[in-house]
Amino acid sequence: WGREGAAPYSTLVPSDEVTINYRHGLPVITLTLPTRNERCRFTVKPTVTTVGAFLQDVQREDKGIERAEVFATDGSKVSDATLMEVLLMNDFKLAINNTAYSVSPPVKDKLSSEHATEMEDIKSLVHRLFVALHLEDHQIKKERELLQKVDHLKEELLPLEQMKARIMESADAKTSRLLWVGLALMSTQGGALAWLTWWVYSWDIMEPVTYFITYGSAMAFYAYFVLTKQDYIYPDAKDRQFLHYFYRKSKNQHFNVERYNKLKEDLAEAEESLRRLRQPLHLRLPIQEISDKD
Repeated sequence: WGREGAAPYSTLVPSDEVTINYRHGLPVITLTLPTRNERCRFTVKPTVTTVGAFLQDVQREDKGIERAEVFATDGSKVSDATLMEVLLMNDFKLAINNTAYSVSPPVKDKLSSEHATEMEDIKSLVHRLFVALHLEDHQIKKERELLQKVDHLKEELLPLEQMKARIMESADAKTSRLLWVGLALMSTQGGALAWLTWWVYSWDIMEPVTYFITYGSAMAFYAYFVLTKQDYIYPDAKDRQFLHYFYRKSKNQHFNVERYNKLKEDLAEAEESLRRLRQPLHLRLPIQEISDKD
């Protein structure tokens, strides 16, 4: 038998030539090296070692091995990236040079539930010890990275903050002028109506005029609501006009509002991460525990 497109292997050796035993929980593969004709044991870590790494170890042990491959029982080649843990779940064939060895891995005894619980406890303890020994160094390194990020963001924001301050000052001045102009127009209108009522015409003539002026003002406020979907409230109207001047001035000054907002969000996020990181540094608790409490 052999893989498709390749020359078939001339010899198929029984499974007793390649044996697999478990020692201390690790599989030990014993096979005969073709050049020296001696038995050699290979201990593999099934959850870490790949098929390709195992074959490289075999070829490194015997320089006379020119070709080493692993095939499934149906003749398909097993990828070198496959973990040995997966390979040892089923029978397979180990091909060395022109000889193919039929291998039947033994069924590993399943751990009892009590033993499995003990192993999980040991793994958890090892993880906690690792965290206790390395967490502070990791947090200090992370704190240094966050400080560098905060400084970099502040450097980028500095010219934008200065430009924003100038634009806001200009927009606020224009908004204030507009409010004073509105007050002046209202005062002028009141004075004109008084002059026309008492010196030029009588109230009988001016009453319809004031009615239509009032009705026109009501129409103007309603039109404001139709366009903005907001009631005409003086502080809100002032803020809306301020934003109008601000964005128009920003466009003229080439001030990127979206980029400024993005930098501000990144800075706030970095400062918040730094604050949360420094808290467990003082308490000597993992960040995960702090996050859970929050």
